[in-house]
This record gives sequence, structure tokens and C-alpha cells, in this order.
Amino acid sequence: MSRRDALRLGGMAVWAASGSGAALAGSPAGSPVPAGAHRRPDYSLRIATGDIELAPGVVVRTTTYNGRFPGPLLRFAEGRPAVVDIHNATDRPELLHWHGQVVPAEVDGSAEEGTPFIRPHETRRVSFTAGPAGFRFYHTHVTARRDLTRGTFSGQAGPVYVDPKADPGAYDKEVFLTLKEFEPSLYRGDAMATDFLAGSRLPELERTNRKALTSPDGRAAPPGFEVGYRVFSVNGRMLGHGRPVRVRTGQRVLFHILNASATETRGLHLPGHTFRVVALDGNPVPRPAEVPVLWIGTAERVSALVEMDHPGVWVLGDVSDHARHRGLGTVVEYAGRGGPARWVAPPPFTWDYRTFALPGPPRESPDHTIDLLVEQRRTSRGPDLWTLNGVPFSMDTHKPVRHLDRGRRYRLRFRNASPDVHPLHLHRHTFEVTHAAGTPTHGLCKDVVMLGAYQTLDFDFTADQPGLSLLHCHQQFHMDYGFMLLLDCF
Repeated sequence: MSRRDALRLGGMAVWAASGSGAALAGSPAGSPVPAGAHRRPDYSLRIATGDIELAPGVVVRTTTYNGRFPGPLLRFAEGRPAVVDIHNATDRPELLHWHGQVVPAEVDGSAEEGTPFIRPHETRRVSFTAGPAGFRFYHTHVTARRDLTRGTFSGQAGPVYVDPKADPGAYDKEVFLTLKEFEPSLYRGDAMATDFLAGSRLPELERTNRKALTSPDGRAAPPGFEVGYRVFSVNGRMLGHGRPVRVRTGQRVLFHILNASATETRGLHLPGHTFRVVALDGNPVPRPAEVPVLWIGTAERVSALVEMDHPGVWVLGDVSDHARHRGLGTVVEYAGRGGPARWVAPPPFTWDYRTFALPGPPRESPDHTIDLLVEQRRTSRGPDLWTLNGVPFSMDTHKPVRHLDRGRRYRLRFRNASPDVHPLHLHRHTFEVTHAAGTPTHGLCKDVVMLGAYQTLDFDFTADQPGLSLLHCHQQFHMDYGFMLLLDCF
């Protein structure tokens, strides 16, 4: 147990509900019991370690919700109170983060923000108002470091859909897919390819990186640890071993796809079909567009319509042969068609956020701009250390912290002096991408966005959530080794 865990657990007595063995989030000693504390929960989630079968003879042991992967789909009504019971049946403290929802810091599921851990064998009830509408998810938010059984390396992830107050329902079938790899291991080497993102690399950022990774005698530092995986899955089954997505000619199918990876970016293709992207991270895009491949960063979600107009049996799978051959795909089967599923590789395709955004700068200028330089440092101990403006986040002190004025609009301007793609996530807010691939944009709202290698990216948000909000890279190793920042709104 880390010092941070010990400190958090040491102050948890105030959260215990007298005589029940349960704790009520948002209800310190002496304060009123939160709304929904005594009603029947909408959902119950049990965190426990067990075996899941990805394919006959392929069984992995991991920690999941309700004994399955992914965790159950949770549907809430926008703007209505929600109550969820969370039972930690493991021997280690846990956290459950409501990714993409605007909830109080003490409920959000981040220890850095002040959410208390769910102690081993404790049940915690949380209540919140569901929203915003759209495709969200829930997952653990504990630190993993080099323990590849912890954090998002485990099977703790599940989809959430917050139904809007008015839903046109312009589709015939709705399909939720969760992408995930298992059995991680460490190796020394370079990171994955990053050329799938639009935008040019900036030479000055490359020079900054070379300088940071070169010793005084001119030698380049050896590469740090990366993570590789043995098996891959869609909805907890390897390609060819799950139930196919059964469709009929002429149907409009709305796919909701979640990348629940700890570290990986995924590229999905369905031969003979195109994806009409209608929402990113659950938020409708201002310019829906058709693309042949969905590139989805860690923790990103894509909602895309597919016209079923090419009958056959097809592999909806990863463009990476390595990942697809090891299980990352599912079968789409038209009614009346049989035989083996076919795969046809797509032509090269570059993912460009500008496709879905409106051109030009946003109508509203920021009150303040915060410049953030992302750098990596080699260490002799293993994974690289990550810094923002030269400072790594400390798990012991929960610093650095940037103080924001409530109600003000802020622009975060990122410069990435590293060869890695960084999926940037801001808790408890939705932000607007205002500069991508070297171009001003507006109208595209997200909660995770990929910052390209040696590129810049800006996003704007209004600091309207009181308390602490965590900004971090959603790549587990980057987050665990320094790539975090707390924003304090008061």
C-alpha cells in the first residue's frame, strides 16, 4: 500500500454508515444524509477478481465488475438522480470514476480530487445527477505503476449511456462495443506508431525532446519500459468466439464504441462500409462525417451510424494485423448470409479532428491561457517520467495545483515535446477543441482528445465546477509517472 493509500484510508472513518458496513459518498460526519441514501439503488456493482473466458482455452484472471467484462451497461436519464451501490470484494482499496459525467469531486472517483477509497470488503453508495447526455463510461482510477494487475490494466470498465431528454432515435439497431486487451507485460522499446493523426510535427519540439534525452556526453538514453499484450477482445471475446452482430440489409446501425485500453490507440474498419461519425465522447459533433476507419484513443468513445448496404459476413476489426489476429475484432453477419467472415484492409487513412469541428476560432475568447509543455525524461528504474512545464505530479503531495477563478473561461495550450500520442482527459468538465493540427477550430466538445507527437493542441473550458478537477494523460503509465495536474476552482 502506498503512502497515498494509507493517508486516504486513515481518514475514512467519517464515511462509514453506522452499523451498516456501507458508506455514503458526500456525507461526512454531521452533515445531512445525501438524497437517495435510503432508496433502492438503480444499479449495484461488485468489484472482484476472477476468471473470464475470452475464447475456448483462453482464460484470463483479472478484476471486473459483476464478474464479467465489460461491466454491465448502465443507462441513466439525463438530469435525474441516480443511485449506485459499489461493493469492493477485493483485498485492496478501490475507486470508481464516472468518466465524462459532471459530478461532485467527492463522487467523481479520483483520490487526487478528494474522493475517498472504497475499502476492502466495504460497500459504498453514491448518488449524483446523471449528465450530460450521451455515451460515458465508468472505470477504476487507482494507481498501477508496474503492477499490471491494477488500474486500467485490469478488467474494470463498463459503458454508461445517459439518455437525453429528447432522443430522435434515427436508427434501427444500437450496438455497444468495448475494446480491451489482456495479459500485459513490460518490454523496453519504442512507443507505437503515431502517424495516424493529422498534423505536422514541429521541429522545435523534436529538438527539445532530443536535448532532454541526450546525456552531457552526447549519448542518447536507452528507451524506457512500454507495455505489450498477449490477447485482445471486443466485449470480452476474441474475434470469432463472440456472438456476431446480426443485421439486415437496409438497417441503420448505431455503433457506440469505447476504447477501454490502458495504453493503446485502436483503429477499426468494417470492409465495404463507412462510419458516419455523429458523436465523439458522447457529444454530438457539429459536422457529422463519413470515414473508413475509426481511430480511437485511450478512453475515447465514438458513436457512428453504419448503413447496412453491403451484404455478407464481415470482420469489424483492428487495422493492426497483430491485434486483429490476437482477437481484436467481431463479426458482422447479414441475415441469410453464411460462411467465414471476410477481412479486407482499408487504404491508409489519417484521423483528423477538424473533420468534425467547425473551422475558425471560437466565438468566445478565453479569459486566461495556460501554456503546458509536455516532456519525457528517461530513468534508470524503468518507465519514463512525464512532466508538465518541467514538473512531474507528486502522488505524495498531490501537487502541482493550478488555481482557477470560478466562472472564467480558460484555454489550455499543450505543446508535446515527445514522440508519444497523449489522450488528454479533464475530469468533471466538457471542453471545446479550439486548435487542432495547426488550425483554429470550434464547436467540437469532448472529454478526451489525442495530442499528437511533436504537435500542439488547445482546448477551452469554463471553470464552473467547484473544488478540484484532475487533468491527466489517460495512458496509465504516463498518468502514473507524472502526467497529471490538479485544477482548483474557487
